[in-house]
Amino acid sequence: MERVGIIQMTSTPDPLQNLEYIKQEVASLAYQGATWIVTPENALIFGHRKDYHKHAEPLDDGPIQYQLSAIAKQYSVWLVVGSMPIRTAAGDVSTTCLVINSEGEIIAHYDKLHMFDVDVEDTHQRYRESETFSAGSNVVVTDTPFGKLGLSICYDVRFPHLYSELVKKGAQILLVPAAFTAVTGKAHWETLLKSRAIETQSWVVAVNQVGRHPCGRETWGHSMVISPWGEVVLNLDSKPSNGIVEINLQQVAEIRNTMPVASHTRFENQFKNN
Repeated sequence: MERVGIIQMTSTPDPLQNLEYIKQEVASLAYQGATWIVTPENALIFGHRKDYHKHAEPLDDGPIQYQLSAIAKQYSVWLVVGSMPIRTAAGDVSTTCLVINSEGEIIAHYDKLHMFDVDVEDTHQRYRESETFSAGSNVVVTDTPFGKLGLSICYDVRFPHLYSELVKKGAQILLVPAAFTAVTGKAHWETLLKSRAIETQSWVVAVNQVGRHPCGRETWGHSMVISPWGEVVLNLDSKPSNGIVEINLQQVAEIRNTMPVASHTRFENQFKNN
């Protein structure tokens, strides 16, 4: 069984400061035996629109990605960057998850599909992610030595059809890097994550930002790993920290075999044309 490490952090608008923290935590988790490590959404830049656009890099090019690759290679771990701003070929900026192997190569990426355009009863109040980022258009599953990863980011977790599609594409482990607000996190974070695990019969690795950020936003923390039976096997608290847990893919196979939910659904074919 492979051991996954998660990094819960309070990211700032300064990528160098965030990189230093990530490197410190990767070193600690690698020492504990983690073979792959996941960071939260906005791990490298957490700020305002101008901050994301200032530091956005073309995919697989730029000093931030170079240093992330160097960290993965130095500690011989796979590093999943929850998201960072990537400049697209069209000149827009996406918020993009990167999967970097232990040789420092970016082997997969996912552009966040669902933009967080909502009003929340907190000090920030108005969230309009679409004013900063362009939405993605692809559902991404990537094969790794520790299982097939289904990629998603934060607000995506409220759209269960995405996770059904990820499982159809072979996902065994669903990743949910996030920057869930303190208000929505307290109300919905654990419930949504357990639901995605139970209904897809998959492991869920959910890594959140935590605390009050320099831009004034407050995030919930409580990063967690949930089994395909819906059990919380790791749950961090409300401060920057890390954690490590073993992922047993045999549990996915056993649960899907004894309760074959995917093959029982009647909606996909019988009712979709009605």
